[in-house]
Amino acid sequence: MNNAPAAITGIGLITPAGLGRTVNWTAVCAGRPTARPMEELKDAPVDFASMVPATFDANRLAGHRISRSYDRSTQFALVAAHAALNDAQLTANARANARVGVVIGTAFGGAQTYDDNHARLLAGGPPAVTARFLPKGLVNMVSGVLSIELGATGPNMVVSTACASGATAIGLGLGLLRSDACDVVVCGGTDAAVTPLHVAGFHKLRALSRARKHPPEHASRPFDVDHDGFVIAEGAAIIVLEKEKDAATRGVRPHAHLAGYGATADAHHVTAPHPQGVGAKAAIRLACQDAGIIADDVGHVNAHATSTPTGDAVEADVLADVTPNAAVTSTKGVTGHALGAAGAIEAAYTALALRSQTVPPVANLDQPCTNAHALDLVTHHARRMRFDVALSNSFGFGGHNAVLALTK
Repeated sequence: MNNAPAAITGIGLITPAGLGRTVNWTAVCAGRPTARPMEELKDAPVDFASMVPATFDANRLAGHRISRSYDRSTQFALVAAHAALNDAQLTANARANARVGVVIGTAFGGAQTYDDNHARLLAGGPPAVTARFLPKGLVNMVSGVLSIELGATGPNMVVSTACASGATAIGLGLGLLRSDACDVVVCGGTDAAVTPLHVAGFHKLRALSRARKHPPEHASRPFDVDHDGFVIAEGAAIIVLEKEKDAATRGVRPHAHLAGYGATADAHHVTAPHPQGVGAKAAIRLACQDAGIIADDVGHVNAHATSTPTGDAVEADVLADVTPNAAVTSTKGVTGHALGAAGAIEAAYTALALRSQTVPPVANLDQPCTNAHALDLVTHHARRMRFDVALSNSFGFGGHNAVLALTK
């Protein structure tokens, strides 16, 4: 069985923390929260979110007009993919001679396109629905558009495992390289579902923060005693995976290596995690086994920790039990929770943490909740430290667990 690690040679990030890898890394290491009130949500039960900066211009960043043809989530993914390929120094000519696969995770696909066309239908009947509705909104179009725009003719797929989607996509990308189905895999996650409908839905589940004790900017508080729900966000992260020998031949230094992937199901509840974290623990152990490491070797974990009391408590217990030596962060304190993109965004941050030997702090964490007292939480300031192994955890509604093991 081939358990070779993959080289992470390119990273593209479009998140509330900024546009691009360098800006993102600076923001998360500084612990700068991004949540803010939104005019578009003024009539929603929660009126704040973490949004991609208004300077995002898909047409300019992609080099041609794409905004009319593609949903916002697809625009994010496409711009991030171009950035990742540029970072990897993989030109169009180089890609033309390679077997390039695309695997993208998303929880909601063309959410804004569906919302817009439903409003059109209610206001003007069937004639008001646009001809672009389905080509923009279908969930598979996120990866389909990338293959068209990038000229990637290898395996092409979308995976949806709720908030684990981005991590699942990256794990599947590792499998495509190991099976020799591809030479390069463009993989990651994207979502743009900050709409009144989706906010109302998450509010009904009591999943969102109401900012009762703190202003919106400080509402995302992973592992903090005052956490009361997550802050909804949008964004995308795309990474380029290559075989180590191919990256070396091209003279490209990887940011880090993707060495293992573990995936399990809780088989417990549609929204709540297993109270003993059985599936999460199993996914961590599988990722470590796949990477050829033991959990005690893990020096850093980028936790899923969304700022919900139940989820944070279960994950804190899991980490204290399985990875007791790890310095723990959750970058959702900065970015909010970008749903299907979250796992990919955090995998990218984990790779950058390994490369820079720096762990970002948990923004807004002042006093750990009871279950988190046993963790080595990174707070207030980024921590410089030496470590060779890191994990990125992602857990989703439906009991989906996806864990990525990264090495230097």
